[in-house]
Amino acid sequence: MKTVHRLERPGCGCGEDEVGDGLLSLDGALARIAGKSVAVEETEHVSLQHARGRVLAEPVISATLSPPFDNAAMDGYALAAGTLEGEGPWVLPVGDCIAAGHVPGDAVREGSAVQVLTGAPLPKRTDTVVMQEHVQREGDRLVLRRRPEVGTHIRPAGEDMMPGQVIVAAGTRLGPREIAAAAAAGAGSLRVRRKLSVVILATGDELRPAGDPLAGAHIWDVNSPMLAAAISREDVEVLVSRHEGDALGPLRARLSCLSETADVIVTSGGVSAGAADLVRPAISGLGGETVFSGVAIKPGKPLTFGRLGKAFWLGLPGNPLAAFTTWMLFGNRLLERLAGISAPRARRRHVVTGMRLSHKPGRCELRLARLAGFDGLGREVILCPDVTNSARVSLLPQADGLVLIPAEVESISEGDLLEFVQFFER
Repeated sequence: MKTVHRLERPGCGCGEDEVGDGLLSLDGALARIAGKSVAVEETEHVSLQHARGRVLAEPVISATLSPPFDNAAMDGYALAAGTLEGEGPWVLPVGDCIAAGHVPGDAVREGSAVQVLTGAPLPKRTDTVVMQEHVQREGDRLVLRRRPEVGTHIRPAGEDMMPGQVIVAAGTRLGPREIAAAAAAGAGSLRVRRKLSVVILATGDELRPAGDPLAGAHIWDVNSPMLAAAISREDVEVLVSRHEGDALGPLRARLSCLSETADVIVTSGGVSAGAADLVRPAISGLGGETVFSGVAIKPGKPLTFGRLGKAFWLGLPGNPLAAFTTWMLFGNRLLERLAGISAPRARRRHVVTGMRLSHKPGRCELRLARLAGFDGLGREVILCPDVTNSARVSLLPQADGLVLIPAEVESISEGDLLEFVQFFER
C-alpha cells in the first residue's frame, strides 16, 4: 500500500504557502483566513430552549453538587450492610416506601430496611441499596439471602459534578449533549456570542431565479439557494441579496451598502480575470482590502478573501461546484473563527481509494467522493468520478465529501491513502 500524504515539500501545492504564479496553497489560504479573523465581541443571554447551535462566550460552571444527595440508583431496599450479623439468610422489617422527590423520615433503625425507588434520597444510617430482584418480600418483611457490599447501587452526592467545576468550555458550539450538561449544572440560561450576519450576493447578467422562465442566454441561479442552505445555522442570520448584474457602478453601490451591516459578504462569480469580472475592481474602488486572490486548487482557483469596511469578504467562483467546495473548506473556517469556536470539528481524515485515479499535476484537486464502506483492515474506502467539472452539480447529492489529491501526483492506485473532507449536515 502506498500513502499519498498531504504533501509538504516544495511544489506540492497543498502544504506550502505560496506555490508560484502568486497563488496560495490550500493550507496557506486557510492560515491567512485564520490570521485575519477574530471572534465577534458582542454577547447575549439565551435560554436553554434557544441555545442549540449557539457558541458559548463564557464557560458553564456547576452551581452545586450533582447529584445533590446520595440517592438510589435503582428500585430496591436501603439498609446498613455493616449491621448484618452472622450468616444469612436475614429477615428484616421494612418501613415506608420513599420515591424520588420525597424526603426520607427518621433514620432507619438498625436491622431494618426501607423500600426506595430510583432517584430517592438515601435515608440516614443506610449505606447500601439491594435490588428488589435480589430479595424475597413477605408482607412487611424481606428475606435477604446474600450479603450485599457497602455502597452498592448508590449514586453518591457530587459523583457527576462538583461546585465550581467547568462543565462546558467557552467556545463550544452547543448541541443536545452540551445543553444536557448545562441543565445538570444548574444553568437556566447561557451567555453566547451574538449571531453572525452573512449576506450572499450572486453576480452575472446571465442569472435568473431558479424556476423562472429562461430566455436567450439566461441560466438559473444555483449559487444563491445552495449557499444559503450551506450557511444557514442557528448562530447565523443569512440574507440573500437580489443578484447583481455585470455593471461596475451598481455593483459598487450594492457592496458599499452591504458592508455597513454584514459581518461577512459572500459573493459568487466576478473574481476571475475576465472583462466582466467586476467584483474585485468594485471592492478595490471602495477602498477594500484584498488579503489574497487565487489559490492553487481545482476547482476554486479564483477564490478571494478580504475586507470591506467592517465586513469580511469571501469571493467565491461562479461555477456552482467550485462555489460549493470553496465555501465548505474556506467559508466554514471563516465562520468558525468569527463565532469564536475554540475547537472546530476536525474536517480532514485519511481514507483509502477504492479505484485508480488520474490527476493532471499543477494544483491540489478537490474531487467529489462517496464513502463506500470499509476494507479488510477497517479503513474507510471512497469512490470518485473520473474527472472534476466545476460547473456540474448533478453528482453532489451522491457525494459524502471531497478527497484532496496532492498537486504533483499524476496517478493514485487503488488502496492508496488520501485526505478526505466530509460534508457534515447541520
